[in-house]
Amino acid sequence: MSHVMNTYARLPVAFTHGEGVWLYDETGKRYLDALSGIAVNTLGYKHPRLVKAIADQAERVLHTSNLYRIPLQEQLSDRIAEAAGMDEVFFCNSGCEANEAAIKLARMCGHNKGIELPHIIVMENAFHGRTMATLSATGNRKAQAGFEPLVQGFIRVPYKDIEAIRRIAEHNHTVVAVMLEMIQGEGGVNVADEAFQRDLRALCDDRGWLMICDEVQCGMGRTGKWFGWQHAGTRPDVMTLAKGLASGVPIGACVTSGLAKGLFGPGNHGSTFGGNPLACAAGLATFDAIVEDELMDNAVAVGAAIRKGMAEALAGEAGVVDIRGRGLMIGIELDRPCGVLMARAAENGLLLSVTSERVVRLLPALTFTTADAQTLVSMLAPMIRDFLANG
Repeated sequence: MSHVMNTYARLPVAFTHGEGVWLYDETGKRYLDALSGIAVNTLGYKHPRLVKAIADQAERVLHTSNLYRIPLQEQLSDRIAEAAGMDEVFFCNSGCEANEAAIKLARMCGHNKGIELPHIIVMENAFHGRTMATLSATGNRKAQAGFEPLVQGFIRVPYKDIEAIRRIAEHNHTVVAVMLEMIQGEGGVNVADEAFQRDLRALCDDRGWLMICDEVQCGMGRTGKWFGWQHAGTRPDVMTLAKGLASGVPIGACVTSGLAKGLFGPGNHGSTFGGNPLACAAGLATFDAIVEDELMDNAVAVGAAIRKGMAEALAGEAGVVDIRGRGLMIGIELDRPCGVLMARAAENGLLLSVTSERVVRLLPALTFTTADAQTLVSMLAPMIRDFLANG
């Protein structure tokens, strides 16, 4: 009997190894992985550059602490800052920790302006994490239930509703920031249009607010650019990263520029494990592989192939509401709850997730090929058709 706490509704399968975009379970059965550890395994499995970087660093030193310089951390911060055109990077271990740092930055910015109770505008259906502050910023009552009282200081608006944000700006003078995902992952793969992003950036500039972009799930090349906000050119004041940053080694980052630059000083924030040599070596290997293997271009091409293939295969199916996404972040929305498809897909050798009850979510590794895309479509489309016909 396992003593693991029962916090996940796990499927009855365990994996022993992976290669490329395939995972193998304890019986030797193989699975096409269209989830990549929920957008974590950027380079798939057994990528030679990543394996070598981790092995070489493990032989040298795993951890030294942030009481001392960490050269690999400095190198990785340079790569992130260069890719984003931003200035400072704080390293932590996860997306919720990166978002927690972003919330603290916003509050410090507000207090520096003399605002006693700073407020952050957040979005409906957002997901920013499960710590108390990030849970309070999250727009999911199911995740929040049982953990009240939540942290105060958040004002929620409908996703992509610039007019709602403008109305708040007219009447509330305690707002210091707007926090959002350019593509909501857990919320159903909802994409913020570029006009909204530009209007929001202009409003934040006009009001002196921080614009905080949660890039935890859609960052690191998944959308075809390093970061989702780059499609609209709306550089944020604060950006958070995690998941795919080190292709499976735990790491998170909170990146600043503009009004957020220089807010934190020694003692304001910290992380014991954040940015240790092992994680940063994996992060640098991930950056190198994305560039050298042209994986952002690949994400655009393969993502388009998946969406086109699914649209053609499901044409005429009344139960299909929408097929959307950007790059290798794809959602297929149905007109009914479809959680059973996750287990059915696994039984048929395909890994995916269902989010927001009705959205089949696909997050393949950036190493997915057009041939893998064809295999995915040939496996998934019949399952969806059967589900819509027979339940």
